[in-house]
Amino acid sequence: MTILDGIKRQLRTVIEWQQPEPEALFCQWGDNGDEIKNASQLIVNPGQGCIFVYEGQIRSVLTEPCLLELATANVPFWTTIRKLMQSFVSEHKVGIYFFRTTAILDQKWGTLSPIKYEDPKYGIPMTVKAFGNFSYRIVDPRSFFVNVVGGHTSFTTEHFRTIMADRLVQSITDHIAEMRLPYTEIDAKREEIAAGLADRLSADFAALGFAVTDFRIEGTTFDEDTVRRIGRIADMTAEARALKEVGVDFAEMQRLEALRDAARNEGGGAGMGMGLGAGLGMGQTLARTMGQAPAVPSPAGAAAADPTAKLTQLKQLHEQQLITDEEYAAKRQQILDTL
Repeated sequence: MTILDGIKRQLRTVIEWQQPEPEALFCQWGDNGDEIKNASQLIVNPGQGCIFVYEGQIRSVLTEPCLLELATANVPFWTTIRKLMQSFVSEHKVGIYFFRTTAILDQKWGTLSPIKYEDPKYGIPMTVKAFGNFSYRIVDPRSFFVNVVGGHTSFTTEHFRTIMADRLVQSITDHIAEMRLPYTEIDAKREEIAAGLADRLSADFAALGFAVTDFRIEGTTFDEDTVRRIGRIADMTAEARALKEVGVDFAEMQRLEALRDAARNEGGGAGMGMGLGAGLGMGQTLARTMGQAPAVPSPAGAAAADPTAKLTQLKQLHEQQLITDEEYAAKRQQILDTL
């Protein structure tokens, strides 16, 4: 049986890429030790192509399904080989590579490092990552074989993804950074970003022999610092809108809250004075909101009548060295005697 198999192998060889793996892009035919025999047939199935390599050069590329009897077929490369061979008496080895012509779908991508830029609307530093999927197809097998596959005997979509990851992510990073979108528009304009990237990627990758047939951004993520800044801006924006609805200025509200916190946290006469000031300010704010005149004493009158405010003011004058130690002690005792 072994002798008969050997005779059959010498008489006839079927060159075919049978049942390629789903992940296969290129595969070198290697049956019979790359021997091409008399009356050999070449079968190129639908969705496949074939490249002939001889003496380190690509001699012919077949991109359509076909069945060729190599003993009689008029293929430019094969005609040259037949002249070199002595009527198929001696074996002849040649590189025959099959490749996939159908589209490779749903290939995942993601930015390996964060994309950093400054938010053009709020002026805060942004750090964002993006991920999605794309599809591609070999459109120039010769360029793809020379520039991407190289000397591999087999080449898969995983090999391709590894090689193209840096090129793909670099284009994505540059594009998103150049667009400088505010964080509020990143997710809303994913389709617009993807469309711009598809044009950019097509131009970059055409020289490598393949075309991106579909490119999608599935989502974006921000780092913790960016999320915290975004959350703070969102809270302040919501609060400012709520204050606007009741006719209160946001800056004034912040001042009143500062006075309230100071009165709550500080003790002694200074705290009492701050509390009184906060109360006066809030009362005036509510009065303006309700369209009424404030029914509280003027700040000057309140300061003149309140011993605590006098003591506070006196202490400030002393700390600023506007009065001497003796003047401060005498005036302080005078105010305390009125209590």
